[in-house]
Amino acid sequence: MPKFPFANPSRRGFLGGAAFGIGALAGFDFSQPAHAATGRVTDTVRLTWGLSGLNLIAKERGEFEKLLAKDGIKVEWLGPFPNHAPTLQAVTGGSADFSFGGSTTPALAAIIAGSPLVFTQFVVYEPRTTAIIARDDSGINKVEDLVGKSVAVNRSGLGEFLLVAALEKHKVDRTKVKFVYLNPPDAAPALASGKVDAWSMWSPGVDIARLDYKAHDIFLEGRDLDFQIDYTSYLTTRKFATENPALVRAVNDAFRAEGKWISENGKDAEYIAQKAGKYSDQVRDQFIALNRKYRYFPVNDEKFLSELQKAADWLVARKVLPEPVKVTDHLAQL
Repeated sequence: MPKFPFANPSRRGFLGGAAFGIGALAGFDFSQPAHAATGRVTDTVRLTWGLSGLNLIAKERGEFEKLLAKDGIKVEWLGPFPNHAPTLQAVTGGSADFSFGGSTTPALAAIIAGSPLVFTQFVVYEPRTTAIIARDDSGINKVEDLVGKSVAVNRSGLGEFLLVAALEKHKVDRTKVKFVYLNPPDAAPALASGKVDAWSMWSPGVDIARLDYKAHDIFLEGRDLDFQIDYTSYLTTRKFATENPALVRAVNDAFRAEGKWISENGKDAEYIAQKAGKYSDQVRDQFIALNRKYRYFPVNDEKFLSELQKAADWLVARKVLPEPVKVTDHLAQL
């Protein structure tokens, strides 16, 4: 069975907008510590990363760190992490400063559970390729065929919400489908061995599994989902954002610059991602053909926040999220 590249086992313990300057400022209070006066109390930011996505490319390319170094900020990279939830745990636990740019759904779940997290910015990347897949020999060819079957999903994340949406769209009673809650490193071998019948997963994991395990799409987010329910997001603790607003703005700017570079240099970006992710040329070429683009939204974008609130309400109504949450109560004040 092919090795599925996700988390380093040593990381398993984690499971369970404008640029600023630091020069002279009007009203500068020389009685305050220099960093506090300029909007930060640290010169180091600890960022999480996984084996896919923008943070991986930022880490590997090196320009992100050079940009922050111009403002005297040092970057420490922590990872790899298999998905967004454990990076949120790392931030809440104090071993990291930012989550790695992942799903808003587990972020909202963590906030509801009491984590003192705030959103710092949001990202929409297109096309979206999260999919529910089944092996070619499974006899599962459409959503209706999932009745009586088991599907691996990550709890309160992209995988779970996509399965819920697919069943609802095709009028399949969700109680007739077994949700198996697994993180990606465990879900991949479960699909390969037949311990689960299908898997709801995002790129590049779903693309690797589709090829390596001879699987096919049952439901594809960008094609079959009528509206967007989940977005990409960065979070830090409320305390860190309050003490370091200028640093948070600088990190936001650096990520936006990275997203712009990736959007304009898709082929180069995919070669970088492939080298770290260790997947096949065939998968890499599929990603190059997608020509993925990134769009960023600040935490004061009212239209975007309205759409995110609708998504959160949809997830609450379907019990993917356990209780209501007001998105605007959990934004960094920058």
